[in-house]
Parts: sequence; structure tokens; C-alpha cells
Amino acid sequence: PNEWTTFHCCGCWTVLGDSLHLCSQQQRLGILICLKVTKDVVWKKSLLVGLEGTLLGCTYYPLSCQSCGMVVGFILYSATRRLAYLRGFFCFFMDRILCYILKKQKTVRASKVNFPDENVKE
Repeated sequence: PNEWTTFHCCGCWTVLGDSLHLCSQQQRLGILICLKVTKDVVWKKSLLVGLEGTLLGCTYYPLSCQSCGMVVGFILYSATRRLAYLRGFFCFFMDRILCYILKKQKTVRASKVNFPDENVKE
């Protein structure tokens, strides 16, 4: 949307990011891709390996909400060729994020909002 939006944890409503730092929405992968997040998004130094689903064969750092501990996304460390363009970005799972649209003063699930689908591969 052309409106300012903040991204919140579904578990506790902590602010995790905003639409100013949103790069893209990837509906096919079910993620929002951001350049920056708030200090309330944390990740551990230990890597996980994707054994199934979208992250199969990838290593990544899980992103968690500092307030409630819910895993809200990931940062790819190594990836398959088709996901390599996501390395270095903060990727939020859309089903774990709520969007607060400031102008409308309305909260909706991230999966129900249509953000620009920019080509971050370039």
C-alpha cells in the first residue's frame, strides 16, 4: 500500500519493523523481505539447517521476537540457487506478522495486505 505500515509480532504485538524498510513481498514464499528491523528482533549465533519446505537445503539464522520468543522469520546464511538472492535480508513469515496501517488505524494479517512485489533479485 501507499500508506505507512508497522509490522508487529502476532504473539505479543511488539513492533518488529515498518514499511519504510520493506523491500518486497514474496507471496509464493509467504515472506516479507526487509532491509532493517527493530532492536526487538533477535537471532542467535547458531545456524539451523532447512530439512523440509521452502528452506530445504539452506542454512539460516531464525529471527525471534525478543518479547515473547516467537520465531517470526529468518536470515539466510547459505541457500540454494533459487533462494540465494535473499541472503543478507531480514525475512518475516507473513503468517507470523500483523500489519498496523497508520492512516486507517487498522490491524490486519500480513498475508491479507498487498505490498509492492519488487524484484530484489536485481
